[in-house]
Amino acid sequence: MPEQLFIGGEYVDSASDRVIEVENPATEEVIAEVPDASAEDVDRAIEAARKAQREWRKTDGLERANLLHECARRLDEAGDELAVLLTREGGKTLKENRDEVEWCGTAIRHLAEIARAQQGRVVGPTKPGQMNLILNEPVGVVGHIFPFNYPLVLLAWQVPAALATGNTCIVKPAVQTPLSTLKLGEIFEPLPAGTFNVLTAGAEGSAALVEHRGTDMIAFTGSIATGSKVMAAAAPRIKKLLLELGGSDPFIVVGDADVDTAAAGAVFAAFLNAGQVCTSAERFFIDESIYDTFMAKAMELAKDLRIGDPMEDVDLGAMVSEDARSGAEQAIEELVSRGASVLAGGGAPSHLDRGYFYEPTFVELSDPRSQRLDREVFGPLATFTRVHDLDEAIELANDSDYGLGANIYTSDLETAMRAATELEAGMVWINDPLKDNDAAPFGGHKMSGLGRELGTEGISAFTQAKHVHIDFAQQPSPEWWFPYERPKIATEVEV
Repeated sequence: MPEQLFIGGEYVDSASDRVIEVENPATEEVIAEVPDASAEDVDRAIEAARKAQREWRKTDGLERANLLHECARRLDEAGDELAVLLTREGGKTLKENRDEVEWCGTAIRHLAEIARAQQGRVVGPTKPGQMNLILNEPVGVVGHIFPFNYPLVLLAWQVPAALATGNTCIVKPAVQTPLSTLKLGEIFEPLPAGTFNVLTAGAEGSAALVEHRGTDMIAFTGSIATGSKVMAAAAPRIKKLLLELGGSDPFIVVGDADVDTAAAGAVFAAFLNAGQVCTSAERFFIDESIYDTFMAKAMELAKDLRIGDPMEDVDLGAMVSEDARSGAEQAIEELVSRGASVLAGGGAPSHLDRGYFYEPTFVELSDPRSQRLDREVFGPLATFTRVHDLDEAIELANDSDYGLGANIYTSDLETAMRAATELEAGMVWINDPLKDNDAAPFGGHKMSGLGRELGTEGISAFTQAKHVHIDFAQQPSPEWWFPYERPKIATEVEV
């Protein structure tokens, strides 16, 4: 029997007889089946969420925060079980999945508290005896569509913010990694029924959630191509959107950088989670004065990475699917056809006879403009280019439709600040890649998305502003109200 959906505070059978098989990418074995939700299932979830939202929006901020704290406590208690589920369905290492679950708890607690201080503000009146309030009100029912790479932490960056501001949520996990998200029905059980719902579905169910007149906002994390479709589907009802659409992050190493530190940071930034990270560094621009030394150190470090069963003591697990691995292989073939050179990696590990594993791959570009792919490569693939100076590096880094994150390694303050201000990205990491902070916003520039998660910006993303004008003195405004006073108009012109 397939797993059940979580709707209206309980696990329920789907109205659909279609199922989605969940595969363990490290063993290629089918480990579960989940429903491919129907339009009827979407209707049920939206009805439950809309009913719950009418009361939830009236719940005071302290009670909402306390309930979310309890959810975070329950998540901590279930941490080991969730980490194992994440590893079995997604292929990421158990160590990284334990980190992910821990990050979820801190995000939930932080967002629950800062939402209490984000209910609005008072602005200065235009005359005595008046007050002007700006209220941050909930949007309504939010549909969240998440990717496979970090199913829980990305949810923890959005859903608590939406709930803490009075919205209700319908979560649609990736088809590859639905099991850990379905488990959250138990974790969020303290919330009122219908406040948090989970639907498993493919493209058809996802489209129904986006287009439905009962969803007031869509928060989507995924590719630009799918994000564009979400925008188009949401447009007829002018729905509010939060879009995180990935990146092709640059990584600059200047001549004064500590080469050992830069090489270690580069290997981590490129190959974390087998390169399946939206902020993975994909385009490396290395100063020609240190290029050979840097490349030798980075490739030596990558050669020592342990690849294998993600439940074991390894550094890299499996890619999420055969399609994902094929995508990386095709990207390498395309780069080689344009004159690029594979320096290391470029194939499946010889010691593993099953599972969607792939070696960390270094590709050298002699002409980064003619040889670039102009798309995100979601896999353990990094390209490397020699540059003459910082100006060239920043120019090449910004020559992209993406603008999610960017990295630079330098020991010079002026260089660091130039990068911080000139790189076209939502986040710039200096000498320490891929670090997130619950108190700081996460999101991109250009085609990497709209809106922000985390920080106060991540709270505002799930609210809409209302201006309330109060005249507590109840004094007439003769200069505005009827009857109008006719201004005197000169009828003669002095010469």
